[in-house]
Amino acid sequence: MDIGTGLFTCQRQPDDDRSMTEIYDEMLELGRAIDDAGLASAWVSEHHFADDGYLSATMPALGALAAETDTVELGTCIALAPLYDAVRLAEDAATVDLLADGRLTLGLAIGSNPREFEEFGVPREERVERMRDATAVLRGAWSDGPLDYDAEFHDVSPDANVTPKPDSDIPVMYGGSAKPAVRRAAREADAWCAPSALSVEGVRKRVEDIRTVREEEGIEGDFQIYVLQHGFVGDSAEEAWETMKDGYLYIQRRYAEIFSGEAVEQLSDERRRELREQAVFGTPEQVVEGLEEYREALGDDIHFVFRTYHPGIGTDRMVECVERLGDEVVPAFE
Repeated sequence: MDIGTGLFTCQRQPDDDRSMTEIYDEMLELGRAIDDAGLASAWVSEHHFADDGYLSATMPALGALAAETDTVELGTCIALAPLYDAVRLAEDAATVDLLADGRLTLGLAIGSNPREFEEFGVPREERVERMRDATAVLRGAWSDGPLDYDAEFHDVSPDANVTPKPDSDIPVMYGGSAKPAVRRAAREADAWCAPSALSVEGVRKRVEDIRTVREEEGIEGDFQIYVLQHGFVGDSAEEAWETMKDGYLYIQRRYAEIFSGEAVEQLSDERRRELREQAVFGTPEQVVEGLEEYREALGDDIHFVFRTYHPGIGTDRMVECVERLGDEVVPAFE
């Protein structure tokens, strides 16, 4: 089982007086720490028009991380496919992949926030079709020769030769937990990422469905399962929770607003308890035990994205967590 981390959202909490330059510098420092610790991957996330500065430009961020790292896989978890010009996304992703020497994984999802679609002038009801169309454009753009695809949502000629070309195939990962989204990933993508809201059993059922779809429909090729979950490594369960809690609950409150399009003043006590129960945190031994549940349910061939970036809790604390992941957790899964 591979273990990576992230997701860099670059949010600035209301009591954080750092500049956005300093917050981006934090992302790069953490990227270097992830690479040095020998973790498998580092990930960025995307949303728009957020008052707290939630990262909106995934490709520039990944380009910067590519320059700061040597071996770690870099990816989007998730890029909002319907909001992109697919040809520009193909160009930018290929450029990042070349800068990273083939280390990019492009995670895509349909998005949900009403305001994002409204401000980008994209009909929300077209989001599934737009992601499918974007995926076809990406694959055509990265292949040798012309696009050879008549795009539905982009006025580009099938004869256009999009450059640059990546040196090797860029894996496309889909997100989503609903049955149609999971089966869409099985049929059209190279990977699927299980969101953190799913239980271990919920992930297992969806992975089983993916494997069934691919087997029954004769879909060949490698398919990677990524699992996303929040957590932290500390000297005790309580110390780890107290360290991550403020940033973790802040992110979840903001997600509640993003996904609903409505203001959320605070999370209910019940929701806070649910979130604590979902997370994997504690001593290295306790974290290993938590991750073992996923390995036992899903097998060794999964990539666990351990979400340790919690905005505003302190760069040094997150660096130390990353180092302990590499030194004291990863060896248990090698």
